[in-house]
Amino acid sequence: MPADLAVIGLGHLGLPLAQAATTAGIGTLGYDPDPHAATDGPLTATELRRLLAAGFRTTADPTALGRVRTAVICAPTPLGEDRALDLSAVAGAARTLAAQLRPHTTVILESSAYPGTTEEFLRPLLEAGSGLTAGRDFHLAYSPGRHDPGNRTHHYANTPKVIGGLTPACTEAAATFYGRLTDKVVRARGPREAETAKLLETNYRHVNIALMNEMAVFCHDIGVDLWDVIRCAETKPFGFQSFRPGPGVGGHAPAVDPNSLTERGGSPSPLLPLPIPLRMVELAQEVNGRMPHYVIQRCATLLNEHGKSARGARILLLGVTYKPDVADQTGSPAWEIAARLRELGAHVTYHDPHVPHWTVHGRPVPRADSLYDAASAADLTLLLQPHRTYDLQGLSVKAQLLLDTRGTTPTGAAHRL
Repeated sequence: MPADLAVIGLGHLGLPLAQAATTAGIGTLGYDPDPHAATDGPLTATELRRLLAAGFRTTADPTALGRVRTAVICAPTPLGEDRALDLSAVAGAARTLAAQLRPHTTVILESSAYPGTTEEFLRPLLEAGSGLTAGRDFHLAYSPGRHDPGNRTHHYANTPKVIGGLTPACTEAAATFYGRLTDKVVRARGPREAETAKLLETNYRHVNIALMNEMAVFCHDIGVDLWDVIRCAETKPFGFQSFRPGPGVGGHAPAVDPNSLTERGGSPSPLLPLPIPLRMVELAQEVNGRMPHYVIQRCATLLNEHGKSARGARILLLGVTYKPDVADQTGSPAWEIAARLRELGAHVTYHDPHVPHWTVHGRPVPRADSLYDAASAADLTLLLQPHRTYDLQGLSVKAQLLLDTRGTTPTGAAHRL
């Protein structure tokens, strides 16, 4: 089957897009310089086999990119040590595509990016490498990725797709493509508006989780049941959206403040030179970043109240992925929690049905074979992710001490964050 679409980057955005496109009957080619990208990606082995059987194919040969009508860049843009987005993978994808780019191709960026990235970073790379002009010789647009792994309610077809093109014709070309995959297409005024919508969506989540994390600490200090507070508050039919606290925030969409580096003496995004930090986002990063340490404090306090020290304590971590019912560990707070517990001298083991082997700072963490036996033997069981397969009522009976960081155990069955 000839390819109509090239998905560049087969990670958490690229493979779900390829899956949706193939299901819609679009001939789809996946390009990634990493030959193991597809097998290491977010799809299960069964899902990947079905995708390949349906006609999807992968390649590391860039010349194949010159034979498609639509190319979508889904390269990763992780935060660097300075908390700035690393656009190097996007640049590499752009240069590779540019060398093969033909007139009339529609190029779309889905990677998380700063406002201005499509026009001021991606466009020059594509034009310099191809000799073509965006908006005249080929279409260029931005569409923020909105995939939510493990979500059984919202999937590609029923999640609206935001699109911002360089020109009205660029927007329509991208809308025509996405209209084959999703029930609703939302046209932004331009690429910057679409990019900033992604920034707002991501930061909205982080800021509200930070509020709930602060409330968790506050309610514990004053002896109030936060989870009952949330249950009551979320009955309000207007002006309130429910979020939950937790041991930290992980995933592929970190909080991003394009200008905050200026305040620390660093270099701001060259796309947004104005030194105007998003103060709420900075504070959210700070609050959420403190949660693993707070969880460690609660562990130590609980052990102490039961006549035990963290040093030498047997602690079982349940669920080490960044969200329930997926295997992805990107940004999971479990790493920092395990590392800090080890520093205190605790003997750490873990259980996760999605993670057969787990290493923290180069040292493997022993995996519990029998969940109930491990919970019974541990001095403290720490629930980090409530995977669907966990019988939380049964675990609360077996565990000597159970600290639930997600508020999912039955009321009164465990200590809660």
